[in-house]
Amino acid sequence: MADTPSVTAPVILGDEPGSFPHGVLAERHPAIVRQVRDAFPFGPERLRALDALLASCADGVVEPLPADADPTGRDRDRWARWGMDAYAGRSWYDVPWLWAESHFYRRLLDAVGYFGPGAWQGVDPFRPAKLAELDAPETDAELAALDGLDELPTEERTRALLHGSLWGNRADLGFRLSDRGAGTEGAVEALVADDSDALWSLFPAPGTGPAERGPATLCLVADNAGRELVPDLLLVSHLLAEGRVDRAVLHVKPYPYYVSDATPTDVLDALRRLVAAGGAAAAHGERLWTALTDGRVTVRAHPFSCAPLPYADMPDDLREDFAAATVTVLKGDLNYRRLVGDRWWPPTTSFARVTAYFPGPVAALRTLKSDVVTGLDAKTEAALDASGERRWRTSGTHALIQVRS
Repeated sequence: MADTPSVTAPVILGDEPGSFPHGVLAERHPAIVRQVRDAFPFGPERLRALDALLASCADGVVEPLPADADPTGRDRDRWARWGMDAYAGRSWYDVPWLWAESHFYRRLLDAVGYFGPGAWQGVDPFRPAKLAELDAPETDAELAALDGLDELPTEERTRALLHGSLWGNRADLGFRLSDRGAGTEGAVEALVADDSDALWSLFPAPGTGPAERGPATLCLVADNAGRELVPDLLLVSHLLAEGRVDRAVLHVKPYPYYVSDATPTDVLDALRRLVAAGGAAAAHGERLWTALTDGRVTVRAHPFSCAPLPYADMPDDLREDFAAATVTVLKGDLNYRRLVGDRWWPPTTSFARVTAYFPGPVAALRTLKSDVVTGLDAKTEAALDASGERRWRTSGTHALIQVRS
């Protein structure tokens, strides 16, 4: 296990009624179960399992993974290492919120038969919602807007694609299922921290080649599929085209997770969507398709991507991946929680200090959809608290770009 930061703060739980984590466990998770239940013609066995999970959301306890849902036993072994023995038998609300959320999604996959034998094995229960978003008119408009980007100077085009990736993080289907996420459309968007200059300083300057400065590798740890993954891929395509990176490693989830988190299948869906859109979008899609075939872009789905643990506990092979990168960019709220630790940090806690364990330069691109935040200056925190927007940490109307070089 890696050295953890010397500073610490209480772990976030979901045991306080009225808190954001409590609302996710008590309201959002049941809504997700109902959505999945209605999206497929499941038979009686699967419906009973979903109804049991729905009842468990209200007043149940953490249960070990059933043997018949994991015939190989590999996943049960992983979850044993990830804390199952310590938390089994305890209330969802009394274990770390990050752990409880992750275990809910693993239980949901059991309920729909994702891992077990049968017709539903390997069927993504969130796929209908993901595809509906990818095919939405809003996506058409966003892709059509790419045609005008080529007229901008390179610096402006780069900044636009970075901010597209950042604010694309609001395209979170799980977030939309809760009324706590309502009302964000049209809200004032604000960066509470902006280290974008520091981020660009980590990449080689345009026009320099690997022969002059060595190969540059971007690790991009994706978050949501659909309308967030598309701008992430566009940013990777742009950096490749500009020579800012020579290689990109895209980390996604090995199986469906947190409703809309990206899997390898979602990467293929996004690529096909780009190619089919025509214009500049198709050019980006074709560039990425070629880069995948020649090895300049690779996709990795490490089991730890679905672990209910902070990145401070990452295994050695993942640590080696990140250590070899010129920079690792972690997208989204969940990755941020795992990067800094899902704790009640004072907002002015140093981002550099709590990420000191990370094995290379690291950046976070995140819209705020949970309570944890670090790296703010005291003036920014005071202004946010005085703004009258009580939910600035959780409403998705604020974002940050933070870098530890």
